[in-house]
Amino acid sequence: MTRSDILALLEPVIDPDLGQTLGALGAIHDVEISGDRVRIFLQAVQPLHWVARRLDHDCKATVLASYPNADVEVLVREKGGTTRRTPALAGIKNLIAVASGKGGVGKSTVAANLAAALAQRGASVGLLDADIYGPSQPTMYGLASQTMRAEKSADGKITGYPNEAYGVKVASIGFVMQRDQAAILRGPMLAGYFTMLVEQIVWGELDFLIFDLPPGTGDIQLTLTQRIPLTGAVVVTTPQEIALADVRRSIQMFTKVNVDVLGIIENMSYFTPPDMPDRKYHIFGQGGGTTVAKEFDVPFLGEIPIDVRVREGADEGFPFVLDPESGALGDAFRQVAENIVRETRRANARSTDSAVEISL
Repeated sequence: MTRSDILALLEPVIDPDLGQTLGALGAIHDVEISGDRVRIFLQAVQPLHWVARRLDHDCKATVLASYPNADVEVLVREKGGTTRRTPALAGIKNLIAVASGKGGVGKSTVAANLAAALAQRGASVGLLDADIYGPSQPTMYGLASQTMRAEKSADGKITGYPNEAYGVKVASIGFVMQRDQAAILRGPMLAGYFTMLVEQIVWGELDFLIFDLPPGTGDIQLTLTQRIPLTGAVVVTTPQEIALADVRRSIQMFTKVNVDVLGIIENMSYFTPPDMPDRKYHIFGQGGGTTVAKEFDVPFLGEIPIDVRVREGADEGFPFVLDPESGALGDAFRQVAENIVRETRRANARSTDSAVEISL
């Protein structure tokens, strides 16, 4: 049993998330052999926790199939990533802001379904509802009647814990105040509540924390964006020109604070009548999202059509993407989530931060 033998066995092993071999990905960092003991060092770009566990299992099984007496240890390390300056976020691998330059484009609905789609594909996911003017995630996740569980330590420090539904941890200003109260808060008070959500919530280990930003591009959005160590941002728009002007401002805002724009999602792209599945009616225009994506050289993450079932799911507290009969519409959300994972890994690959070992 030589190092070359083990490398030859490992190279065809498939990364279950990316669908490529470890050899093609350059993910086999090193192999050490001492007697019957084999230590395999893998280095991948921000793998999900479930991917790391699968790689651990598959690499061990591959080696043991040829060398049944071997003592195999697999260490998976993540390459790149965003430094977490806030201790409360230390266990979160990727923090993605979902933004819109204006209200009414379905940003929060998209954020809710993206979080659910990521959880559906095996990621550990949190959803931070910082749309302080109109916190809607508690309703969309069927948690509107819940409050936030909190504990106060002897030194007076308050620690909060997110609620959970459908495999997604959810924290929202809506759990600590009424919707009409949030609407009348001024900037400094809003920032204070936001700081509480970011710095005093115990999330545990997450692959993704989806951050539902307030709509707009003003001082509050800039302040909030600068306070959290974002991996990147996605911008939600509708196709018409009046919405695209706001998208341009959003992209410029993120560029100003050095946040990667992972891409643009076009919501309400078209309507397909249930009795005419081959027809598409572009009610709000066509191609606006792709136009702006090309203009700023950022990825276009996909189109989400208009469908009353998405609205019904949101009102009933059930993210539509989780419906077993979601069909092509559910696939559209899942494809956007897949594209976000891809762009997140690319963003992390560009990071200069050192590798960190993943606990399996």
